[in-house]
Amino acid sequence: DHAYDTISGGDWLADQDAVEAFVNEAPTEMIQLEHWGCPWSREPDGSVAVRPFGGMKIERTWFAADKTGFHMLHTLFQTALKFNNLKRYDEWFATKLLVHDGRCQGVAALELRSGQIRAIAGKATILCTGGAGRIFPFTTNAAIKTGDGMGLAYRVGVPLKDMEFVQYHPTGLPGTGILITEASRSEGGILINKQGYRYLQDYDLGQPLDIQDPNHPQKRTMELGPRDRLSQAFVKEGQQGRTIEGEYGDYVHLDIRHLGEKKINKKLPFVRELCRNYVGIDPVHELIPVRPVIHYCMGGVHTNIEGETPLPGLFAAGECACVSINGANRLGSNSLTELLVFGARAARAAVRFGAQAGDIAVEDIIALAEQEQRRIRERFFQPKGGTETIAGLRGELTHTMESGAGIYREEESLQATCDKVRELKERFKQVGLTDHSLTFNTELTTALELEYMLDVAEALAHSASARTESRGSHQRTDYPARDDERFLKHSLAYQTDGDPRIEYLDVVITRWPPGERH
Repeated sequence: DHAYDTISGGDWLADQDAVEAFVNEAPTEMIQLEHWGCPWSREPDGSVAVRPFGGMKIERTWFAADKTGFHMLHTLFQTALKFNNLKRYDEWFATKLLVHDGRCQGVAALELRSGQIRAIAGKATILCTGGAGRIFPFTTNAAIKTGDGMGLAYRVGVPLKDMEFVQYHPTGLPGTGILITEASRSEGGILINKQGYRYLQDYDLGQPLDIQDPNHPQKRTMELGPRDRLSQAFVKEGQQGRTIEGEYGDYVHLDIRHLGEKKINKKLPFVRELCRNYVGIDPVHELIPVRPVIHYCMGGVHTNIEGETPLPGLFAAGECACVSINGANRLGSNSLTELLVFGARAARAAVRFGAQAGDIAVEDIIALAEQEQRRIRERFFQPKGGTETIAGLRGELTHTMESGAGIYREEESLQATCDKVRELKERFKQVGLTDHSLTFNTELTTALELEYMLDVAEALAHSASARTESRGSHQRTDYPARDDERFLKHSLAYQTDGDPRIEYLDVVITRWPPGERH
C-alpha cells in the first residue's frame, strides 16, 4: 500500500526500484530513531500512534504531536554530539564544489567570522541543503532555503532532475507562508470558502464523487486528497469568486474549532501557538486563514538509488536531491522518512567511495579555493557603482516565478518567466555591495544566495516549458492531458553558457504499470 500510494500519488514518475527500497527500509530507520530517543506519540496501550496524511488509503504516519520534524532534527543532532570524530564547521557558507582530476574533493567555504575562503577537503561530499522554496514569494520554507546545494552541483555539470515539479501545500498562512501542518486536517479540520461551504466535495480528488453519506471514509478525508489537487481546487474557487480577498492575496478558511480545546492542545499545540503568534487568533474559537504556498521541490540534484551523483565523490540526499521517490507530487509524510532512508544510504555509499578513493590533491584544491577567494573579492568588493539591488532582483524573481510557473502554467507565461530569469541573471552582474567588511557580512551571503536562486529558477522554468503535458503538480492549461508516450521520463537540466540543456531519462518501472491516479 505504501509503495502504491507513493507511485500513484507521484503520477507514475517515481522510480519504482527506489520506492521499493524506501518502503522496505523506512521501518528500520524509524525504529532506530526511536532507540535514539525520538518521542513518537503513543496510544494508551503504548504502541506508536499513527494518523492519516494526504493521498493515503490507510493510516500509517508516525508523528510526535505536531512537531515531528523538530523532534527528529533534535534527536539526530543530539545523537551526533556523542561522537568525538565528527568535526562541525558552524557558521561557514559553501560557495563552490572543488573538483579536481574528475572527482569532487571537497568544498570552498566562506568562514563568516573572518570573511576568508578556505578549502574543506573530503574524499566524499554529501549535499543535504534542502529545497529552494525561496524562489517563490509565499513558501513554508525557512529563509535559508535558497537552493544552494542544487546550485553548487548544477555549476559543476551535474544535472538537476525533474525541477518542474514543485509542490504547493494547501494550508499556509497568508503573508508569512508559515505551514499549518497537514496534521490539522488529518485530525478532522475542514476547508471552507467565503460562503462557509466545504468546497472540496465539488472537486475530483482522485476519489468517487457520488458518495452521499457524509460519514463515509472518503467523504471524511476529502481534505486529505493529494496536495496538488487541493491547491488546484483553491485556484478554481478563486476563479468563481468564492475565496476571500486579503492583504496578501486570496485565501480560504481552515476550521478546526469543532475538534475542541482539549484535542487541539494535545494533538495540535504548535498550530495553536503559530496562529496566536503570527495571525493573532485562537483556532479553538476562530477560523484560520490559509492559502496554497510553495512547500517542496520534488526535483533536485540527480542521484541514483545510493545517493550518488554523476560526479564521482559527490552525493546528495533529502529535498536537495532527486532519487526519485516523489515523482510528480510528493505523498504527505514521505519527505521526513526519505531523509532517514536516503541519508543513511548516501552516507554508506560515501564511506564506500572514500575507502577506495585515491589521496586528495591537497595543493590543487587549496589553489582552487584561493581562486574562489579572488573571484568573490573581485566580483563583490571592488568599488564599482552597482545599479541593481539584491532585494529588487529577488522581488522580481519571486514575482515572475509565481506568475509564470505557479499552480497553473502555459507556454506564454512560462516563456515570459524564462526570459525574465535570463534578464535577471544579466542584471545580477550590476549588483554592488554597500558593506565591504569581512566579518559576518550578511549582505555578501545574501548576494551569493540570490545567485543560487537564479540558477535554480532557470533550471525550473526551462524544464517546465519543455514538458508539454500535465502530470502531478505540473499543470499546463495548454496541454491538460498526461502524455506517457512522450513524457514518462525524468527531465535533466544541464547548465550551459546560455539557456540550460534539457535531456530526458526513462522512469524505472518494476511492478506497477502506469494507470490513473487514485
